[in-house]
Amino acid sequence: MYFYRRLKDIREDSDKKQEDIASVLNITRQQYQLYESGKREMPMHQFAILAKYYNVSLDYLSGLIDTPRRLK
Repeated sequence: MYFYRRLKDIREDSDKKQEDIASVLNITRQQYQLYESGKREMPMHQFAILAKYYNVSLDYLSGLIDTPRRLK
């Protein structure tokens, strides 16, 4: 799985809109949409912010593993 697909899936599972996540990252909805569609790569520091926000590990968020692991 590509990481951008995971970004969309986890956002939808959390009943959030792109605007909500863009606000968390302090970016525009359009910029977040480019990340989620795979048209632009997301910087690592923003992955870390989302991992904390969703309370999941970076390896899950990036698509390296399929079972979410919670942060401690």
